Amino acid sequence: MGEDTWKGWGPAALGAAALLLVAATVVLDLRNGTDIPPAAELEAGWPAALSGLAQLVPGLLLLQRLPRHPIAWILTGSGLLWILDGFASSWATYAIYTSPGLPGASAAYWFYSRFGAFLLLGLPLLILLFPDGKLASARLWRWLSIVSLALTVLLPLLLVVAPIDVMQRYHNASLPPEIIRLSLDPFSIDLSYGVWEPLLRVAYTAVLVSLVVPFAVTVHRYRAAERERRAQIRWLMWAALIDMIVLIIPFENPPAVPAIMFGLAIALTSAAIVVAVTKHRLYDVDRLLSATFLYGVLAVLVVGVDLAVFAIAGGVLGERDAALVAIAVVAVVYAPLRSRLWRWVRRLVRGSRDDPYATMSTLAERLESAADPDEQLRAVARTLAEAFRLPYVRVEIERPGGQLAIVEHGRESGPTHALPVGYRGESVGRLVFCPGDGTALSERDQRLLGDLVRQAAAAARASELSAELQQGRSRLIAAREEERRRIRRDLHDSLGPSLGAVALRIETARNLATSAPAESDRMLEQATTEVAAALADVRRLVHDLRPPALDELGLVRAIEQQAERFRLGGLSVSVDAGALGPLPAGVEVAAYRIASEALTNVARHAEASRCDISLRVNGTALELSVSDDGIGIGEEVTAGVGMLSVRERAAELGGVCSVTCPASGGTVVRVKLPLDAVPEVVHG
Repeated sequence: MGEDTWKGWGPAALGAAALLLVAATVVLDLRNGTDIPPAAELEAGWPAALSGLAQLVPGLLLLQRLPRHPIAWILTGSGLLWILDGFASSWATYAIYTSPGLPGASAAYWFYSRFGAFLLLGLPLLILLFPDGKLASARLWRWLSIVSLALTVLLPLLLVVAPIDVMQRYHNASLPPEIIRLSLDPFSIDLSYGVWEPLLRVAYTAVLVSLVVPFAVTVHRYRAAERERRAQIRWLMWAALIDMIVLIIPFENPPAVPAIMFGLAIALTSAAIVVAVTKHRLYDVDRLLSATFLYGVLAVLVVGVDLAVFAIAGGVLGERDAALVAIAVVAVVYAPLRSRLWRWVRRLVRGSRDDPYATMSTLAERLESAADPDEQLRAVARTLAEAFRLPYVRVEIERPGGQLAIVEHGRESGPTHALPVGYRGESVGRLVFCPGDGTALSERDQRLLGDLVRQAAAAARASELSAELQQGRSRLIAAREEERRRIRRDLHDSLGPSLGAVALRIETARNLATSAPAESDRMLEQATTEVAAALADVRRLVHDLRPPALDELGLVRAIEQQAERFRLGGLSVSVDAGALGPLPAGVEVAAYRIASEALTNVARHAEASRCDISLRVNGTALELSVSDDGIGIGEEVTAGVGMLSVRERAAELGGVCSVTCPASGGTVVRVKLPLDAVPEVVHG
């Protein structure tokens, strides 16, 4: 119940109190004058209060969601400390200079000048505990982290207990009389300057040294982290990049600008920490990180150009004309180059993904110049690797014949991701890529990648089909010539000699008709027998070219005739056919041959008692199904000549054939033959 109460009212009450302090600080700064001696080391408190508010609000939001997370408490505590430091500075200024004699001047000045040094502790503590609120798990790095924190806290502790005269002597500075009159040493330890001087020297040096360890710990965490943890750390890297850009750009006038930019940088840093800790849309940081870097580089270049032009123009023309010259140079010379520089840097860092047209154009050009399907796949892999800066791309495409074509580009260097490759609603392969550093593609990048893959799949499949069509034409020509050779051989070696022998016997019978009628009769009888054999050869040749039953009975009754032969062997065969209408000759022959071959396979191998044949015209295709209740086909069984013949006959017409074994048992052969040659029926 206590935790629920805190989650409901605690952050809200704390935030309200902080807002009151920030408002009071701003009011005090407005009432304070600017005539404050520099030696007093006092300044306006609103920048510190603004920076504290930028930490406190994200910290309270994180507390609302993760009330026990150490990062949330560090952000909240650091934000409160900054706000109190800013208020102390403003109140000390007001109570000492604006309205002297007010209470709390000593405490406020002491808190600002001494205890405010604890502001240094927040940043390294956040870095060392980021993102899970725990120190590094490795023993060495854990001890280094503890030593680093001890060195960081050393200076604030010494400033709290060091006497004021020691601090003035160490910094070689003197405070104004109105500050000296305050009671500033409530916790001082009276030691000689010879003791304090080396301690302070070590403490100030330790502040710089202690910042190195958190950076090294972060690098160690990143190298040892998994993908999600790396994404969290990259959010911290983005925040560090923002802070670096703010520190590099020399904002000086007006004086409020640097304070506002510093507060904005702290706000963005705190927001990045909240996003990383809560794991909200982690992978969007990759695009944000690169964009921030590029914009930062361009901003630094712009400022650099401005400063160079101001310096040169100021030295030659005088300061009054320098601003106009700088504006003219930047507008005329730098502005046209900026867009080109932007595109070049973006392409260098992110590839060509931000210019989809250029990427599509490059892919189309490479696909067009590719000589064969394998070269096209290599062009696809290369284009995708360059467009998305991927160290490794593998394209796997299933060829129409069932073989798997694999093309690789680059070297695999980490976890891989796979995307399906589709063509006309059918999966024809997959794309495997390796981001390398664990980054993930944004939704926009994935859409572009999908478009590229679809275009590539269509081109690759079209090339495959073109090559297959050429091979099919070659096979058809070879089959036609082979069929002609067979018919010629049959006519020449069988029918020709038979007819020649018949002609010779008839001629001999004519010569013997008057002198030996009985012998002439016998020869004519032999000639009749040989003519019958020749007619049988002719019928066989004609049947091989096209079964006569198709012309005499039609497709359905011809299949029924075939089924009757198998019924005599004990197999129950049913033929179910709707209104088929006129069919192309090639489709009729293929359907008849496929049905006959499937029936033969059922009778020989299936050990079935029943077989069902179904024929339907569905749209622009003839669908033939042959199913049985036999033993099915095992996975280890290799397709025989009969099934290969069925597949080839279907493929010759551009159809498809599938052989499945349903869970209920048996085998189902389904064939779909296109009816491209169906003639139109004209009604009178």
